[in-house]
Amino acid sequence: MKTPWMKIAALGAAGVLALSACSPGATEDSAEDDAAGGGGGDTITVGIKYDQPGLGFREGNNPPTGFDVDVAKAVLAEMGYEEDQIEWVESPTPQRENMLENGQVDMIFATYSITDERDERVDFAGPYFMAGQDILVSVDENDITSPEDLNGRNLCSVTGSTPAQNVRDMYADEVELVEQDGYSECLTFLQSGQVDAVTTDDIILAGLAASDEYAGQFKVVGNPFTEEPYGVGLPEGDVETCEQVNEAIQKLQDDGTIDELLAANTEGVDYEANAELNDNIELVTCGE
Repeated sequence: MKTPWMKIAALGAAGVLALSACSPGATEDSAEDDAAGGGGGDTITVGIKYDQPGLGFREGNNPPTGFDVDVAKAVLAEMGYEEDQIEWVESPTPQRENMLENGQVDMIFATYSITDERDERVDFAGPYFMAGQDILVSVDENDITSPEDLNGRNLCSVTGSTPAQNVRDMYADEVELVEQDGYSECLTFLQSGQVDAVTTDDIILAGLAASDEYAGQFKVVGNPFTEEPYGVGLPEGDVETCEQVNEAIQKLQDDGTIDELLAANTEGVDYEANAELNDNIELVTCGE
């Protein structure tokens, strides 16, 4: 069993290796470029979500957009990759571990919470963001400020997901659960008044609410009641890439880039990340 993320210390800069020919997508022909810190002429395959506005969203052949996408581009730029060297691949939640194990992707940025169960099959770098389960309501709703306030209310979440059931099991056993195929359907129900609230990770809610279709209509309550460390999924045993990614994430956190990318992707919605959690992120120790 590897050490859980909560118990591991921040990465020391002395342990970071330069980008080399063993990195994702590297070949012998590009070893000289890689040793100088660049991606050379190689590509790197990155898994993202295609259906989460504000985080990972893509329509057809259009460039993907969202916070996860922007963080991935910033991290890879620090590792020497140009944007045209990145190949984006859709990575649905149930398939992420399989895609890393089968070599379909080199890494994944896709609201990928670091958990002990997942860590048995894949490795993680990061986290680059600390999310938490929260609640989305209409902008004029002032009576719902915590999950306990959902007793007797209609709460929407996605079929097969756990957030809504968590609320019923732990906070409000009289809540009425309404399941839909996707969160966009939940927001349509919230928009029409068929449900009183929607629940999942706070940053996912903020991204949905910030989309053009719903801009100015909803707000995130801002009282997260779980901790969800979003990491970068990597194939098992890829210590070198883990260290490179961690070095990049640390730099982007220190210089404020990640905060800027978050603000740009949640513009127009009443949302603030949990400062206490995000100001004290500890990066995983690679190889443990």
